[in-house]
Amino acid sequence: MIIFPAIDLKDGVCVRLKKGVMEDATVFNTDPGAQAKSFASQGFQWLHCVDLNGAFAGHSANAEAIKAIRAAIALPIQLGGGIRDMAAVEGWLTAGITRVILGTAALTDPQFVKDAARKFPGRIVVGADAKGGKIATQGWAEVSTLTPLELGKRFEDAGVAAILFTDIDGDGLLKGVNVTATAALARGLSIPVIASGGVGSIADIDALVAAKEPGIEGVVVGRAFYDGRIDVAEALRLTRS
Repeated sequence: MIIFPAIDLKDGVCVRLKKGVMEDATVFNTDPGAQAKSFASQGFQWLHCVDLNGAFAGHSANAEAIKAIRAAIALPIQLGGGIRDMAAVEGWLTAGITRVILGTAALTDPQFVKDAARKFPGRIVVGADAKGGKIATQGWAEVSTLTPLELGKRFEDAGVAAILFTDIDGDGLLKGVNVTATAALARGLSIPVIASGGVGSIADIDALVAAKEPGIEGVVVGRAFYDGRIDVAEALRLTRS
């Protein structure tokens, strides 16, 4: 199982939000490139990056910070936030981003997401951000009537790399990842699932591993690493054993 350390960008710096509320942001590092280097030096194999301003604006808003991160490390990067047309997808993939995450577009323009996945197989991740069990879009500001499973089923034959399942109700609160919902989603889909939201201790990593669900590809961890609540070496050991 892959651990994806997270860099969330707001106004060019590394932050973490609580339940996706932009006004409730804590700055953890003012140098995104340095933060990326720190994660790389600790032994991680991937980096997860989100342009928070872009998610609300509908277009990339932290491009310089993202480019600084890309230039700082050799690790593969998956990037989300405001990527909503083919030009943006192609632009970031050409710029060296390994996988792009399409969230709002997966709900509002599923054909575009399918076209992108078929054009760039294995390089498109569908974001399934759930609030109260329903898909939320537009930087989590709007909630639909669709469930994560229903959303994922739309893309099973399109060649997407993974479904990024974020439990917004627990995001940034360190109260525990939603293992039950994540495992159920992974069992219901043929697409690998990445867990996100609420990871607060090594017990959360252990619980995901203990679920023994082969469809869970990995987990995104943010605040718990910045706060020092999870020992990186122990987390990596658990997921590699």
